[in-house]
Amino acid sequence: MSAIYILWLRELKRYTRSRVQIIASMGQPMLYLLVLGFGLGPVFQRAGSGSYLQFVAPGVIGMTVLFSAIFSGLGLLWDRQFGFLKETLVAPVPRLQIMIGRTMGGATVAVIQGLLVTLVCVIAGFRPVNLAMVPVAFAFMVLIAAVFSALGVAIGSSLQDMQGFQLIMNFLVMPIFFLSGALFPLTGLPKILAMATAVDPLSYGIDGMRSVLLGTAHYGATLDVEVLAVVAGVLMMFGAYRFSKIEI
Repeated sequence: MSAIYILWLRELKRYTRSRVQIIASMGQPMLYLLVLGFGLGPVFQRAGSGSYLQFVAPGVIGMTVLFSAIFSGLGLLWDRQFGFLKETLVAPVPRLQIMIGRTMGGATVAVIQGLLVTLVCVIAGFRPVNLAMVPVAFAFMVLIAAVFSALGVAIGSSLQDMQGFQLIMNFLVMPIFFLSGALFPLTGLPKILAMATAVDPLSYGIDGMRSVLLGTAHYGATLDVEVLAVVAGVLMMFGAYRFSKIEI
């Protein structure tokens, strides 16, 4: 357990030491929130759907957690390049503990960034309908972070160079985000698009946050939790398998 804690703390310290990273990580969420939230607000309101800023805020929070969590796997390639990964793997510590520690560290950083963006959303005008449900929304952020941090570590464990990682991330991240319903309602979609959103894990995370923060849900909070928990468990096992196959 000490190895898990040390690796978790290392990931957290690496994030908190970089003020530039903290500031830069806020750029894209603020762009989506402010430009889309206020730009499409009148159109959304004329359609009789209320405030678009209220609708899109949980999606922007989920996007922030997704991006931060899944790109945490990039740290594996940096550690491989500079030799830290080799030093870690030759230590008398089970690789499963190393993988869990890295995944927990990436997930923690993603949740911190999600909380920062939540604060920005509140400043911009977002208001949860029930403040008592905010801790439940935090739990959904943790589940989203666990799912995609494990996926990032699994992919990072399978690649040898950063170019390949970036190509796969760009191929995966943007479809996961845009098919999640972060920017549009999931009701009334064409059948093919509805099927695509239904297999996207992020759809359930954002739907769960909308359920507890806004009181509206497409799938239902219970199903959202169940799907995220199952996917997180599967990806953790897959990530542990891939991490165990790393060659040093």
